[in-house]
Amino acid sequence: MKTAIIPQVRIEPQLRADLDAVLRDGETLSEFVESTVRGAVEHRLVQSAFAARADEAWARFQRTGTGRPAEDVIADMRTRLEARRKELQSKHRPSDA
Repeated sequence: MKTAIIPQVRIEPQLRADLDAVLRDGETLSEFVESTVRGAVEHRLVQSAFAARADEAWARFQRTGTGRPAEDVIADMRTRLEARRKELQSKHRPSDA
């Protein structure tokens, strides 16, 4: 597949100076822009998927009149969050070997 070019964007000199100041050693402006655009696209895709799921849940509730109590949803989210925290903590602890 051929690559495409992102259009040039005019920015104020101060923003360009700030941008240059945050580039990591060896990182190019092009790499920074590509990484940032990829992150923004991923974020927007996640937002869109979330909104679609919310719209479907709302439509389902309107059709059926049934749904899950907020307390149950929050409890499930807390359980998932705690499991993820434990997973991440175990990855960052030095091994006992």
